Amino acid sequence: MQHVLDAIQSNADSAVFAKLAIPETYRAVHVLKAEQEMWKGVATKDKDPRRSLHVGDVPTPAVAPDEVYLAVMASSINFNTVWTSIFEPVSTFGPLARLARESEWAKRHDQPYQVVGSDAAGVVLSVGSAVRNWQPGDRVTVHCNHVDDQDHSAHDDSMLATNQRIWGYETNFGGLAELAVVKANQLMPKPAHLTWEEAAVNALCNSTSYRMLVGRNGARMKQGDVVLIWGATGGIGAYATQYVLNGGGIPICMVSSEEKAQILRRMGVQHIIDRSAAGYTFWNGDEHDENEWRRLGKDIRDLCGEDPDIVFEHPGRSTFGASMYVVKRGGTVVTCAATTGFMMEFDNRHFWMRSKRLIGSHFANYREAWEANRLVSKGMINPVISRVFPLAQTGEAAYQVHHNAHEGKIAVLALAPTEGLGIADPALRAKVADRLDWFRR
Repeated sequence: MQHVLDAIQSNADSAVFAKLAIPETYRAVHVLKAEQEMWKGVATKDKDPRRSLHVGDVPTPAVAPDEVYLAVMASSINFNTVWTSIFEPVSTFGPLARLARESEWAKRHDQPYQVVGSDAAGVVLSVGSAVRNWQPGDRVTVHCNHVDDQDHSAHDDSMLATNQRIWGYETNFGGLAELAVVKANQLMPKPAHLTWEEAAVNALCNSTSYRMLVGRNGARMKQGDVVLIWGATGGIGAYATQYVLNGGGIPICMVSSEEKAQILRRMGVQHIIDRSAAGYTFWNGDEHDENEWRRLGKDIRDLCGEDPDIVFEHPGRSTFGASMYVVKRGGTVVTCAATTGFMMEFDNRHFWMRSKRLIGSHFANYREAWEANRLVSKGMINPVISRVFPLAQTGEAAYQVHHNAHEGKIAVLALAPTEGLGIADPALRAKVADRLDWFRR
């Protein structure tokens, strides 16, 4: 791939990229079908992505007419990569086999390996015969909604499509690699003022937060809304915090340490709860403790004088009952994940008798992802990157996410030889420079 990197670093034109040879193999982070039972009997916390995520060469697949080859400069770790690496809640080789039954092109995805990764920033190398809006040499970032338009359910909101999947999680040939196969309707312009690694960390988490809070399919936050944000310095939580601040809302940010609270203060947050210092125990064994829910509600009111209009929920089992309790009458809980457990419990009396709403939200459609990326490109929403790893250490990066030993997002360099490359708009970067360093001070 050195010839590809040379062309990128020399800012070659489209004609040069169009003539580049596509390698027969490429280096990628992948899991093996033969190892999908390796964690049988092992507790979730003891499963180690460093053992199951392999870095090595895999065969280059052909591209379908609606796809492109992407030279991946950088990618990032999302929690779905952790799930894939520990084969929870199920092995992803099952979804790959089901995808393979859809078409001749889809058969490529059913392999004895899966290349993982649901974020990427890079350069288009070549395009399929049906691609019309992109050309070789385009600098792009990738969103992970993998869907086609041949099913009626994919229209209006493609996240409701019967064939909707998350690229690099429920498909093969993902972004934690030097090369990726990407549908044309996953591509968006790379924010010009960002480095490759900064551009790579945004799409999944930023788009998810946009849909949950801003888009018409989510909570539709308005000015003055009080929003409780769990994990407010994590991947999606840190983007949610920015959307609330930008949109005239009032964030109540939950964190687990004073160090994380300091990050939020740099972002301009006034109302912060350190849940570790507060010592909430929402569960007593297998039973909820409603007194702890009440204590959390009082702490929120002491900070801002009222109950939350919206709760931005993603930890899942550990917090869900509390979220459903503390949101105000007629308020909304919007949820997109369950990193502490998928089986939720809450007291339905506080839900139905107080006319609350619960919205399930999953990633974002192309329009929402594009609008979220536009805000990044304008410097209005900023990357929340804390660390950068080389591709060879992806297992360690995933291990840190698995054990919550990080803030914000962790980036992974693929073809980019060092950090700091890829900036094409230094003027805008200078304007927002202080915001690009929130998580790395």
